[in-house]
Amino acid sequence: MSHAYGGGGGRRGGRGGRGGGRGYRDGSRDGSRERWDRGGGRGSGGQSSDFDQDPGGGGQRDRPPPHLKGRDIGMWYARYGAVRRKQADRRSRPVVQMDAAREQHITKLLNSVQNDQPGPARDCRDAGASTSDSWRSAANSSGHCYFDGEASEEDTKKIEFKSEEEEEEVTYKSQRYFSPAVVKDEAPDAWDKDDQQEKEEKESLKKKDKELEFLCQEVVRDSSLDERLQRDLQSKKSDPKYKEMLKFREKLPSYTKKEELVQLINSSRVLVVSGETGCGKTTQVTQFILDDYINRGVGSMCRVVCTQPRRISAISVAERVSAERAESVGNGNSCGYQIRLQSRLPRKQGSVLYCTTGIILQWLRSDPMLSSISHLVLDEIHERNLQSDVLLVIVKELLNLRDDLKVILMSATLNAEKFSKFFDNCPVIHIPGLTFPVEEFLLEDIVEMTSYRPKNSDRRPSWKKGFMQGRQSRPEKEEKEAEYKESWPCYARTLQDRYSDHTIEALEMFDNDDKIDLELILALIRHIVLKEEEGAILVFLPGWSDISSLNDLLTAQQMFRSDRFVIIPLHSLMPTVNQTMVFKRPPPGVRKIVIATNIAETSITIDDVVYVIDGGKIKETHFDTNNNISTMTSEWVSLANAKQRKGRAGRVCPGKCYHLYNGLRASLLDAYQLPEIMRTPLEELCLQIKILKLGSIAQFLEKALDPPTEKAVNLAIKNLIDLNALDHSENLTALGFHLARLPVEPHIGKLLLFGALLGCLDPVFTIAASLSFKDPFFIPLGKEKMADMRRRVLSRNSKSDHLTIVNAFQGWEEAKQRGSRCEREYCWDNFLSANTLQMLHNMKGQFADHLMNTGFVSSRDPKDPKSNVNSDNEKLIKAVIVAGLYPKVAMIKPSHSKKRPGVKVYTQADGKVCIHPKSVNAEETEFNYKWLVYHLKMRTSSIFLYDCTEVSPFSLLFFGGDITIQKDEDQETIAVDQWIVFNSPARIAHLVKSLKKELDSLLEEKIRNPAPVDWQNRQSTDCAVITAIIDLITTQDKPTVSTKGRLWRPAPRGQHTHFKDGNDDDDDD
Repeated sequence: MSHAYGGGGGRRGGRGGRGGGRGYRDGSRDGSRERWDRGGGRGSGGQSSDFDQDPGGGGQRDRPPPHLKGRDIGMWYARYGAVRRKQADRRSRPVVQMDAAREQHITKLLNSVQNDQPGPARDCRDAGASTSDSWRSAANSSGHCYFDGEASEEDTKKIEFKSEEEEEEVTYKSQRYFSPAVVKDEAPDAWDKDDQQEKEEKESLKKKDKELEFLCQEVVRDSSLDERLQRDLQSKKSDPKYKEMLKFREKLPSYTKKEELVQLINSSRVLVVSGETGCGKTTQVTQFILDDYINRGVGSMCRVVCTQPRRISAISVAERVSAERAESVGNGNSCGYQIRLQSRLPRKQGSVLYCTTGIILQWLRSDPMLSSISHLVLDEIHERNLQSDVLLVIVKELLNLRDDLKVILMSATLNAEKFSKFFDNCPVIHIPGLTFPVEEFLLEDIVEMTSYRPKNSDRRPSWKKGFMQGRQSRPEKEEKEAEYKESWPCYARTLQDRYSDHTIEALEMFDNDDKIDLELILALIRHIVLKEEEGAILVFLPGWSDISSLNDLLTAQQMFRSDRFVIIPLHSLMPTVNQTMVFKRPPPGVRKIVIATNIAETSITIDDVVYVIDGGKIKETHFDTNNNISTMTSEWVSLANAKQRKGRAGRVCPGKCYHLYNGLRASLLDAYQLPEIMRTPLEELCLQIKILKLGSIAQFLEKALDPPTEKAVNLAIKNLIDLNALDHSENLTALGFHLARLPVEPHIGKLLLFGALLGCLDPVFTIAASLSFKDPFFIPLGKEKMADMRRRVLSRNSKSDHLTIVNAFQGWEEAKQRGSRCEREYCWDNFLSANTLQMLHNMKGQFADHLMNTGFVSSRDPKDPKSNVNSDNEKLIKAVIVAGLYPKVAMIKPSHSKKRPGVKVYTQADGKVCIHPKSVNAEETEFNYKWLVYHLKMRTSSIFLYDCTEVSPFSLLFFGGDITIQKDEDQETIAVDQWIVFNSPARIAHLVKSLKKELDSLLEEKIRNPAPVDWQNRQSTDCAVITAIIDLITTQDKPTVSTKGRLWRPAPRGQHTHFKDGNDDDDDD
């Protein structure tokens, strides 16, 4: 055993194996390690460092040797500081301990469990399991955790799965899938019988799944239905409602192209329909196809499915189409919709269904040929979201297998040719828009008309501002900026004849600041109000902070506080009830001002907008594969964004659009945003590729319209292997199979499975639903501090954002039982969205369905008592959160800064980070433990951790990564993945390691053969092991906080003769 921390043989990625650490002598810094973890340790020989002795002879302990000069003195102090910090970290390590009674009980339990194993299994674990010290020898064997990475060679032999080709059987008979492979040595007749039985089970499951109801329809021509559909369509022509709607439809630009569209669709396998905003392509093309089939007497053979990128779009478009056909939506009529957890289905044949893209991907698991669909219409594909890009690749390959499938791609005008080229130069038809002329103004025009002069207090060069704010520009962005700076002098000269010197000088000042000038927008709104005609004003801003600040600026002005103005902020954090005001026309003489993000570009249409102010920026998320972190920054809009924003101004009459960027910037805008597939993590997508049996992940993604980088793909695969969702051959493991089936990203899927296995289903379902959708809190303008206070009250000092949501949800359920008035008051008092809470409730029901179908739970009720025996155990719920979110762990350290009292937070990869201000832990100064787990890490102005929970040592030891037991100088330690280190007597450390090994083995078996834990049978191994671990987490993880001045009770110091105090942190920021 190594006697230096860091010397143990690590398993994953060669993380361990450093003989004694780097120590202070290594001047280089590894960016992938934490600053506070760089000091290294003493070598295994126990040699003293220069700082333990009189350094260099003649110098004092805390002073450099007298012979050092200049830079060498600075280097000495840097190394000395690193050693001080390391020693302070060692002193502050929590102690992992258990009382004598529990130590004796667990020793007895481990001996009993290992003696009960059948011969071969026992041999596999540990040959000498019959002795009283068997757990000691077991602990010295592999510490492999089944749920956290590649198996050792010995463990790999135990993990046998069927090949990918046999995976389909799992969908319908999971028990059979996870049992050892059975050789079909019976008569061939028996094979046929078995296959027939599987087919019947498959069909039975399809019928039970409501989301497959529309797909599972055998399409055969029905002459009587054809005639009835013809008669119905004919009779509609005398219906007053239908005739009124037809008059409106005939005015749409797409209606003038009806005959050409129908002819092209019938004669082509793939058609790209390129249309301007307001042309009616989304509502009309599907109806043209259906009516053409009905009129030709083959209506029963027509089943049109049209995808939409957003839930709200699928519902609103289906309702509009139904209204145009003088019908109600769904209810067996000609048009319906289907989104996650909600559907109003049309008739089985001769119909149009609008659905989200995710529904199609779900259907593909059950029917890879989409055999019951005659026409697949992919709408808004220019948005290039992750799911639509994947669907394009699948559909392209599907066309090789289905000659009868028709595919219609509908896109905005800018990149229609790109889609045509992807589908072998298929035909393109363009439909003009139905908008009134819109006059456009650029920044120079706005400054000239308002005579505005920016204050521009930040005079630092842009590169320095970016550095100070932690931003790192992408290379392509830097190239654009260099081109802009090079071209500016020439462009400025072209402005001299048309604009005043004051305007040109102001433009140069704007270039020195990346932020949107909200004072300029205020001046522009004032100009529009005083000098322009009536009409609503729509302002596009990138995010919540800008919306909130502009709202404050406007309401601070006496002019805008009058009844003549209605100011409506529009953002997902705003309560839904406020957002409905957006669509209402104000009374005459009242002007509506809407401040929105890009949600108002395409998702919603505000009919009375005449003036649009385009802030020129959009919030965009990018995934940095080098640092494995998401970044969210305000980027310049694309030409596609600018065009959509302009189009919002010309819906009802001629309008005006004001762009807050100059003509040179406009000429350098990208044509459209970077596709999502090139700027987001790909783990969930990789699992979908495997569950759909689309072959090698990298080879499949190479076929995409814009393939992601090789580095991003490899990182996603590595993360899935670390999670044990994939093996090294890229096949789904048992865990991976279940994670791919769940409608959430992999870490949240793992959280769900552990919630089921550990008997705390309901609260874990609430946490998982909120992480995969959104938390139910909203932030009303002007009441931010009150909302923060209510959130902290709901946290009940749990120091957990996740448990805050559980408490809020439980309170809502109780209020709802007392009546709708109590529900409304509860939501209003606690700044909660009832709509979001209801969505979370529905999602929990869907999760329960999934786990019931796979055997993890025995009821579809998330509150089933059998699945919630431990749901009141807060510490266990936190441990389950660790199981799901690990290795997303951060360390808390006390801050000795007078400027910023409180705590500092660090991650292994990034060093110092910040807890997001929205978190209940953001202003927390006293923690019980020194570790947090978090759901999301995002770089904006700094690196922020979102949705975090304080967790205890035993939670990390049992549900984190690999355990190693080492001696660090005079301290006996137990570590998780070599960097989360606790002091612990060796005998306790070995007990914990052996107990974790039993837990991993038990959970591995439960994942392979899903079955609920029988909590009544206290004699069973499952129950005994899990109960012992729950007991340790609940009773032995005692908080170590004692005073406000020091966060944790330190371990015994040992002999640290030359360090005089614990004030190790010289960072006073």
